[in-house]
Amino acid sequence: MTTDIKGISSMATRLVLGDLVAAFQQQSGCRVAVESVGGVDAAKRVQAGEALDVVILASDAIDKLIASGQVLAGSRVDLVRSGVAVAVRAGAARPDISTEDALREAVRAARSISYSTGPSGVALAGLFERWGMTDEIKSRIITPPPGIPVGSLVARGEVELGFQQLSELMHLEGITVLGPLPPAIQIITTFSAGVCSATRHADAVRAMLAFMTTPQAAEAKRRQGMDPA
Repeated sequence: MTTDIKGISSMATRLVLGDLVAAFQQQSGCRVAVESVGGVDAAKRVQAGEALDVVILASDAIDKLIASGQVLAGSRVDLVRSGVAVAVRAGAARPDISTEDALREAVRAARSISYSTGPSGVALAGLFERWGMTDEIKSRIITPPPGIPVGSLVARGEVELGFQQLSELMHLEGITVLGPLPPAIQIITTFSAGVCSATRHADAVRAMLAFMTTPQAAEAKRRQGMDPA
């Protein structure tokens, strides 16, 4: 009998999970469906008790779901590490972002700025606060609707300078990825998976997560702009 695994993830891991799930299905014969939505919405759906087998979110979100009982204790598996990159609309001027000072000036000069509402966005807000720029740029920040990539707002010309996980920017048309944040201020998010407490397929989920941490899976992670965790 074929096992069906149903999961949910944040948008940041949508493409890499597509690759990894396809490879696992071919090897195992299991059928896997992972829905990718905004990370906050994904966590809310798990907390609400939706019938799911696996959840993939930033590691701190998985820890909260373990603490509240929706994810099995001891089931967290770290999958990928993902950094933040900066993008402008294709054909637009390319500001220098090679150093912290250069990036600060690019932010100061940008007519509009956008970043995700996830962990990297929280960290960016902290960076802007450390720079003393929070009030200065407040009116220029455009918050993307849940599940809408920052890069799509940049591509449409609604945002001049966009910050998001490299994995979510690198394949989008209509934008130019300027590069990652400078190393001194790079924001790394670890995305992890957890086995949902309500699952009836815990063994199959654990087998899938074990596959997703093999050396065989590392190439797919790097191809999508992420590093193995």
